[in-house]
Amino acid sequence: MRTPILAGNWKMHKTIAEAADFAAQLPAEDPAPGVEKVICAPFTALAFLAEKLRDTPYRLGAQNMHHEEQGAYTGEISPLMLKELGVQYVIIGHSERRQYFNETDDAVNRKVKAALAHGLKPIVCVGESLAEREEGRTEEIVRRQTEAVLEGITETEAKEIVIAYEPVWAIGTGRSSTAEDANQTIGQIRRVIAGKVGETAAQSIRIQYGGSVKPDNIASFMAYPDIDGALVGGASLTADSYLSLVQGATAVGR
Repeated sequence: MRTPILAGNWKMHKTIAEAADFAAQLPAEDPAPGVEKVICAPFTALAFLAEKLRDTPYRLGAQNMHHEEQGAYTGEISPLMLKELGVQYVIIGHSERRQYFNETDDAVNRKVKAALAHGLKPIVCVGESLAEREEGRTEEIVRRQTEAVLEGITETEAKEIVIAYEPVWAIGTGRSSTAEDANQTIGQIRRVIAGKVGETAAQSIRIQYGGSVKPDNIASFMAYPDIDGALVGGASLTADSYLSLVQGATAVGR
């Protein structure tokens, strides 16, 4: 059985002081033992949070990284740097990176390979835009992006990857896919994975949903068998909301 994973993506929010306030509100006792809990913070807060979250039920994630270990890449962060800080997860290929920073499928693939090579677990985002959805191209887009993620990846490596299906039109808009539609698309993604790296890996890889997920709707998504958690933006910014999401992501009844 796949362990659900709830990842909060703080995006470009929270100073170190604000991160400290958030961390202070997290209970020492595990609020949801059946769920893997990840906080993906800005680079500036990672070192602080690595110390605060050590020996707790919470895992630390970054929001991006470069595919090279070092070099003349001003302003970039390498996998070696993240690993040294104690980061365990890294978001790769978020739609905002693809849209605003021109990240291509090839760039995403290189980052995935670099993350795996350095013992970081990539949370890789795929998803269609509103125009692509209205044109009936959802399956085509997520197939292309998912196949690109897995290009040159072995079955063993693939099992370390988390996929996040995030329809671009639902991110930060207040609009979310229906749970039924999300489960159907995630099922398609799982079939693409099976075609690339085998059925065993496809059944092992966790696939999240992301896009206007909130405490009051997460249970509806988790009720579906192919949805293994959520990648959450705005609703993860307060400790109370984050903890409600974590509790809503439990695998009870699945």
